[in-house]
Amino acid sequence: MLIAADTAEMLLEAARAARESAYAPYSCFRVGAALLFKGGEVVAGCNVENSSYGLSVCAERSAMAAAVSRGLIFPEAVAVAGKRGVPCPPCGACRQFLSEFNADMYVVMEDKCGFVCRTLSELLPMRFDLISDNGNKR
Repeated sequence: MLIAADTAEMLLEAARAARESAYAPYSCFRVGAALLFKGGEVVAGCNVENSSYGLSVCAERSAMAAAVSRGLIFPEAVAVAGKRGVPCPPCGACRQFLSEFNADMYVVMEDKCGFVCRTLSELLPMRFDLISDNGNKR
């Protein structure tokens, strides 16, 4: 099942709106992300940089942290908006972070012709997790 075009566009618009709030004084690379949950609830976030670069927070993790604080832990999709018209896939750390909550969620990215959509598991085919084959925590 693919995400419906109107849903993808709505989610991208929420990510674009979140991008406007990004705090990126060092890289000037503003990113917004929007997560979609069952029932249509959308939670957005933006990147927040810090002069100590390792303390910076990506938009996808910002959005997911906000969602968890609201009791939402199983996103169906995420849209990521960086530079207009250019796909902005989640970085490796964000792919791993998001996979904790739903490794098969859809990832929507804008491009010059509209949008592209992949599953998170396509973008991160061999994710790390602490669940063994029999479902027991190690």
